[in-house]
Amino acid sequence: MTVPTAAEAEAPLSRELGFAIDIAARAGRLLMDRYERVERIDYKSARDVVTEVDHLSETLILDAIRQTFPSDGILAEESGEHAAVKAPAGSGAGRVWVVDPVDGTINYANGIPFFCVSIALLVGDRPVLGVIHDPTRLETFSAAAGGPAELDGRPIVPSDKDKLSDFVISLSLAGRAVARRGQAVRKAIRVPRSMGSAALALVYVANGRFDAFVQQGGLSAWDVAAAGFIAERAGATVTDMTGGAWFDVGRGPRSIGVLAAPPAHHGALLGLVR
Repeated sequence: MTVPTAAEAEAPLSRELGFAIDIAARAGRLLMDRYERVERIDYKSARDVVTEVDHLSETLILDAIRQTFPSDGILAEESGEHAAVKAPAGSGAGRVWVVDPVDGTINYANGIPFFCVSIALLVGDRPVLGVIHDPTRLETFSAAAGGPAELDGRPIVPSDKDKLSDFVISLSLAGRAVARRGQAVRKAIRVPRSMGSAALALVYVANGRFDAFVQQGGLSAWDVAAAGFIAERAGATVTDMTGGAWFDVGRGPRSIGVLAAPPAHHGALLGLVR
């Protein structure tokens, strides 16, 4: 049996974190090389698209994972689940990488500079590592279990505003009485925004660019695994729309809702949107 070094024992995910940061940046360079030069856009649904760059970015990331961590499983937005030697996602065991090669594809395809690369690692179906790379700003948000949330290597924390009325939040509501609930939120905060990349908007809670993130459904595991974990490690309270656990890899695509906010204001926001 190989005995880990002292450094490895102190930072058991340091190799994985460094790998994820590097490969996300490489994928980001690919996105920018082809930015505003997309040759093909396919329609996955009435409101969702995929480009050839999504596939190229995903291939780059998945090939690197297979080469570096061949026994790990993979769950990727464009190509689905890839079981390796160890148990796949949803089994409650093993390690699984969750990859969104371009979060905010509609923005990307239309030349709107708000999109990102998202990579997370699950162990036992729970996120233990997350990386969000914004190639337009050359920014990387990251966190690993037991460590701080960081932006380009500097620790970050959520908003510390005293008043909910000063909040700028990423807001997307749906379901019953949506108009009434939306009006209640708008009256309680300063202003809502909808940016077109859930992962990037959610991770902005980690450093206070958004004071909170609210999206009622429509999200998938690859949208939230990395960003939600980073926001949580930064100190935000992250839940589903009932106040329960925010991450469940077994949930179907586009079936997840998330509310992330500083602990002092999370309950008030939850009460407004429920």
